[in-house]
Amino acid sequence: MQIDVISDTVCPWCYIGKRRLERAMRLRSQITFDVRWRPFQLDPTTPLEGVDRKAYMERKFGSSDKIRPIHNALLKAGEDEGIQFAFEKITRTPNTINSHRLIRWSHSMGVQDKLVELLFHRYFIDGADIGHLPTLIQIGADAGMDAELVEELLNSEADLEKVQHEDSMARKIGIEGVPTYLIGGKMLVSGAQDAEVLARAFDRVAAESEDSVATA
Repeated sequence: MQIDVISDTVCPWCYIGKRRLERAMRLRSQITFDVRWRPFQLDPTTPLEGVDRKAYMERKFGSSDKIRPIHNALLKAGEDEGIQFAFEKITRTPNTINSHRLIRWSHSMGVQDKLVELLFHRYFIDGADIGHLPTLIQIGADAGMDAELVEELLNSEADLEKVQHEDSMARKIGIEGVPTYLIGGKMLVSGAQDAEVLARAFDRVAAESEDSVATA
């Protein structure tokens, strides 16, 4: 069963959603899953060099008093999934286009899951600037990619239009927030749903597929 995960690398709910998806797949271990991560930029207007995170968050949500409850809810949800968010370490809000290009290349190299996990970890736990090319090159190398090739690709426009097109297509089919899961090419599930909800969605898609085969 193929699962396309539409997400952004600076979306904390996408990190939580990754954990819940992994748990859901363990609940349905009899199914063979093929997970593919697809691009969605929450804010494509962010300059390539990124912006100061504190100023960005205050522009988006208002004062620190308004941001604190949002962070507290994320901290609690993260703890429940074994994620220790360290928002205080993040100083830059990056443009995520290059991280999505890296994710695209990692799939052909068989290390996409590891790379996505590293991107989330480096940003949300280590506070790294994942818009900074040397940081992305190192993450790629740590995931098992060829660092020289990654550097060459990132310093070109390789697959830039393809990633932007995928992002655009997601919006055209009505996706406005992430994570969103496209399950078996048939069902869209929005939000970082609980593992049990995702597992039931797998069941429905599997049952529909069996019905289609039976009537063919």
